[in-house]
Amino acid sequence: MTCDSGPELRAANNKFMAGEKNSLLAKLDEIEVRFCQIEKQIAEPAVACDSTKLIALSKEQGKLKAIVAKYREYKKTIAGLEDAEQILRSNTEDEDFKALAKEEISQLESKKNSLLEEIQDTLVMADEISVNSVIMEIRAGTGGEEAALFARDLYNMYVKYADERKWKVERLDFSATEMGGFREVIFCVKGEGVWTELGYEAGGHRVQRVPETESQGRIHTSAATVAVLPEPEELDIQIKPDEVVEHVSRSSGPGGQSVNKLSSAIKLEHIPTGITVSMQDEKSQHKNRAKAWRVLRSRVYEHYESQKRAERESQRKTMIGSGDRSQKIRTYNYPQNRLTDHRINLSLYSLDKIMAGDMGELIAALQEHDRQERLKNL
Repeated sequence: MTCDSGPELRAANNKFMAGEKNSLLAKLDEIEVRFCQIEKQIAEPAVACDSTKLIALSKEQGKLKAIVAKYREYKKTIAGLEDAEQILRSNTEDEDFKALAKEEISQLESKKNSLLEEIQDTLVMADEISVNSVIMEIRAGTGGEEAALFARDLYNMYVKYADERKWKVERLDFSATEMGGFREVIFCVKGEGVWTELGYEAGGHRVQRVPETESQGRIHTSAATVAVLPEPEELDIQIKPDEVVEHVSRSSGPGGQSVNKLSSAIKLEHIPTGITVSMQDEKSQHKNRAKAWRVLRSRVYEHYESQKRAERESQRKTMIGSGDRSQKIRTYNYPQNRLTDHRINLSLYSLDKIMAGDMGELIAALQEHDRQERLKNL
């Protein structure tokens, strides 16, 4: 015996779905109006002469362009549907013409639904899609030398995945251990869609395995933390030079006379936030300063953005791209060849492949979960 939810419940569900769709369309109307306003502003002579304003408006227009283009195509499809349905209802059209109209309705209905789904995806991920450069920081946590080796393995995993995606990786700074692990490594990844895929990696990563340093064959648990920061353009975050104190010193650690005897290490301190960045990877003071400023801009930008998010809404806590490094997000269990992402309760028994850079299935699952959460909060 099947259980029928009843016509009242089905009607209520249909009404709810219609309400969701109407809310989305109302939001899209607002976006299209804003897009038209930007077009008019950009055409104004006063704006054309103001490069800062022009660049800001052009960037905002670029973020909205894909959404507006799809929405206009959606409205065109709806108009085509209405015309075809009118032909079906007509008493004057012949049957052959009505048959063509019926076939067109079927095609346009499919296109309409597909476009609406694409619009939703673009809308909920609009800000992330526009970020094509991130700075990632991996730090060894509890576990001593084994934690540093795990940090190295995570770095290699991301580099291999980036290579597969044809992204560019630039290592900015690192602190190595005697066994080749990383106490800390900072690197930049550039490429289309980089934030929408790597943004989920921020948080605490835990590994369970027999360490290289273990002679008894016992399984140890170690940890590393990962931060993923969108790398802003200078226009996105204005840091006044008088807000930053610069310290110059000699580099420490391996490197020989050419490094250790030159005052090339740079430390920047942002007074308003207390954020500090140290850079000594390069022999050149100028190169270290440039890298330090890139990392500082990213950290300060993320600091202020996280404050805005906290003030504006609590919904970010339900999403998986929050970047909270204190949160344990994932466990890497080598004896079971298992990776478990605790945020979405996903376990994959292909850890060896994932560590070799085959992260596609994992990232796709995280993206879909994030998409559903964002749609709920749209």
